[in-house]
Amino acid sequence: MGNNVTMRDIAERLGVSSVTISKALNDKEGVSEELKQKIKEVAEEMGYRFNTLAKSMKEGQAYNIGVIIPERFTGEIQSFYLKFYQHIARVLDQHQYSGILHILSSEDEENKVLPRIYYDKKVDGLLILGQISNEYIHLLNGIEIPIVYIDFYNEDAEADTVITDNFYGVYEMTNHLIKNGHKDIGFVGNIYSTSSIQDRFLGFYKSLLEHKLPLHQQFIINDRDERGKYIDIELPDKLPTAFVCNCDQVAYNLINKLDSLGYRVPEDCSVVGFDNDIYAQIAEPKLTTVEVDIEEMSRTAVNLIISKLKTKKKKWEQISVKGKLVFRDSVKKMTEDKQAADMA
Repeated sequence: MGNNVTMRDIAERLGVSSVTISKALNDKEGVSEELKQKIKEVAEEMGYRFNTLAKSMKEGQAYNIGVIIPERFTGEIQSFYLKFYQHIARVLDQHQYSGILHILSSEDEENKVLPRIYYDKKVDGLLILGQISNEYIHLLNGIEIPIVYIDFYNEDAEADTVITDNFYGVYEMTNHLIKNGHKDIGFVGNIYSTSSIQDRFLGFYKSLLEHKLPLHQQFIINDRDERGKYIDIELPDKLPTAFVCNCDQVAYNLINKLDSLGYRVPEDCSVVGFDNDIYAQIAEPKLTTVEVDIEEMSRTAVNLIISKLKTKKKKWEQISVKGKLVFRDSVKKMTEDKQAADMA
């Protein structure tokens, strides 16, 4: 119907009052969540568009949310976080907000420089996507607009956080390896780097403990330096039968390293990852991994920050979103003969 669609047109289509349409589209009270969602879907289908500028001038809000990604998390192929941003932007649009992407340079993070979009008052709130330094978190604690941290948490962060269930995801994945006969299992990731890697390691370790399997220190492999830059993976002289990697990109790098040394995956060593991003697909073989529910995390984070804008509540929440295992070709089922040979 085009851009001339009015609230009255939507009301006639659904058989409700224009007041109800207005309340739903402006996220006001007095309309059920189910009806709100229906009205928004029909409004989008009919081509209804808000006059955001007029609304902004009237209410003193920009109706923009800044999405900040540290530069080190934007990769050359397809960054997991850039894909995440696309989901966030779509959810924001459903709430009549726009997402403004800001890549936080390493220099600005180190020197504690806030983005210009904050100083120019172009955003009503900030979504921080990916772990930032403690010093920068302290800087953000001092600003007056709402913040939601996504995919990491920190004891000093005075804001809501939305994370994937890192602990349980890797716990389940390690259980899967053990059910397939693996007893010597390594972990690849700098456990001092991010909260996500720490939780994934703890899930890995819990699975070993429950199955009374040893944690071999020589099988805990570093993958990055303290600033998050990937380093060359140094393998032990004797390989475990499987490696749990903290993310798919690291698993991809590990497979290439093993291949360069003449090892085959999964015949000589199984490899699993986490994220289910592009690296899980381009790896050879394709990766068994944990899929992060980006859509649900995006919805949760957007709902949290919009709620903060409306209510001005000071109480902070941490919400964990469960992922799921995705089974592909990078895990070998061990035979009893093979297990005996590896233990000999």
